[in-house]
Amino acid sequence: MDIVVTDPPYLVKYSPRDGRNVGNDDHNGWLKPAFSGAYRLLKPNSYCLSFYGWPRVDGFMSAWKSIGFFPVSHLIFLKKYPSKVGHTQSYHEVAYLLAKGRPPKPANPISDVFEWKYTGNRFHPTEKPVEVMRTLINTFSKPGDIVLDPFAGSGTTGVAARETSRRFILIENIWCDCQIAEDRIKESRSHPPKAMT
Repeated sequence: MDIVVTDPPYLVKYSPRDGRNVGNDDHNGWLKPAFSGAYRLLKPNSYCLSFYGWPRVDGFMSAWKSIGFFPVSHLIFLKKYPSKVGHTQSYHEVAYLLAKGRPPKPANPISDVFEWKYTGNRFHPTEKPVEVMRTLINTFSKPGDIVLDPFAGSGTTGVAARETSRRFILIENIWCDCQIAEDRIKESRSHPPKAMT
């Protein structure tokens, strides 16, 4: 694999207003084994980009570092709406750019702050915007590379990989999400890949 781009469960027992849930969001037994597998499959000197639940950053970072990944950047995705209201209003998502070895720096580094386009969560309760995933994949990999997403959800990473002329492998253990991902990717095949600017 040339790059991992993924959005795993955040380990926060997420419960959206519409009643859907996120599988395996209530325990961390999968965390180290899943990322160990991803690390093993990644080529030397490559990237893993992972969203994570900030209240559990210690667990994620401990697992990542014990496997051999190290953080090279932290990304912030700004929303125009709060996804949660608690001690503060949560107007952002976060991800780490992790390295295996010493991957080459991008020729044109992108900002570590992004604007978030709301998807409506039509396909998944934690759906990410294709536009964001497309930018990340385009920046940290090359056309023809293989993108791995071990927590594929509704297939956004696959759609973005296809739109940037990458190959991809998606892994998802919830059957209805697999069906949605398959349908979305079939639909994306009827449209030509988008030109990146």
